[in-house]
Amino acid sequence: MTRVFSGVKPTGHLTLGNYLGAMQRWAALDQHEADALFCIVDLHALTVDHDPARVRRLSRQAATLLLAAGLDPELCTVFVQSHVDEHARLSYVLECVATDGEMRRMIQYKEKAARERVRGGSVRLSLLTYPVLMAADILAYGADEVPVGDDQTQHVELARDLAVRFNQRYGHTFVVPRATPPQVAARVMNLQDPASKMGKSDDSGPGIVYLLDEPDVVRKKVMRAVTDSGREVVYDREARPGLANLLEILAACTGGNPSELSGVYESYGALKKDTAEAVVEVLRPVQERHRELCADPGYVEGVLRDGAEKARAMARPTVDAAYRAIGLLPAAAAADIGVTA
Repeated sequence: MTRVFSGVKPTGHLTLGNYLGAMQRWAALDQHEADALFCIVDLHALTVDHDPARVRRLSRQAATLLLAAGLDPELCTVFVQSHVDEHARLSYVLECVATDGEMRRMIQYKEKAARERVRGGSVRLSLLTYPVLMAADILAYGADEVPVGDDQTQHVELARDLAVRFNQRYGHTFVVPRATPPQVAARVMNLQDPASKMGKSDDSGPGIVYLLDEPDVVRKKVMRAVTDSGREVVYDREARPGLANLLEILAACTGGNPSELSGVYESYGALKKDTAEAVVEVLRPVQERHRELCADPGYVEGVLRDGAEKARAMARPTVDAAYRAIGLLPAAAAADIGVTA
């Protein structure tokens, strides 16, 4: 089977965008059609200022919500990145293959570093090198495909470049992955700023529907969504982005088509009301299952423990092979020749 790797960074509460854009597809398709690994990439959350307790809390919440969204540990592997040492082990080896220029060209580093320089500060070194850790996340498992949006394609391209370079210099070790556009996914935008994605790290709370928002909170946010000038309900992402966002959300929640749905409504108010109710109904089973899982924390811990054990067994042979290929002395060989710490 094709092997697929996807990750969730615990830097904020998961949103409707995360669910409709990725998690729903993971549960409905990927875990059934591929050898799929789903990882809470908590090491990536350390690249910026953070509250340690919050990172732990969000990591547990993300894992619980992945399971609540329908991921089945009998069908896929769900685990936490920091529970599998092979990620960090391989990351350093790949740093020895990557170049400074490659890292400094990465878009997120360039943008965040520029903002910090304006403030008279500096970013953490890990922000510069974390794309290599992301490459290690992928290459350690021999992933064939990495379903990502346009904003993450650059990172998968780096993983490809590092895999090819390592294979050419030190012998074939890594599968060269490819970025794949999501087969079925919604592009959910911020309700208050339809030009921006509904991101979990965004501070504009009124424009973001979180997976654990109460129904009345969801309704209030959707009813206050920014729309466009004019009264006619038409689907045009370029000219009417606010309206298009609502139609796409409604379509994603109901299995409809945005263009066809636009012909059903004569007012923005009716569209907003139906969209709000559709979102509430989509989130209802996720929230109910989340409550059940929170009442049984031992189950989630067991899933993560078993997932890490399974992931470790998958990754270790590849990482050990990379260590040997690049010239590191195997631990057993060191013991055999009497080398002591």
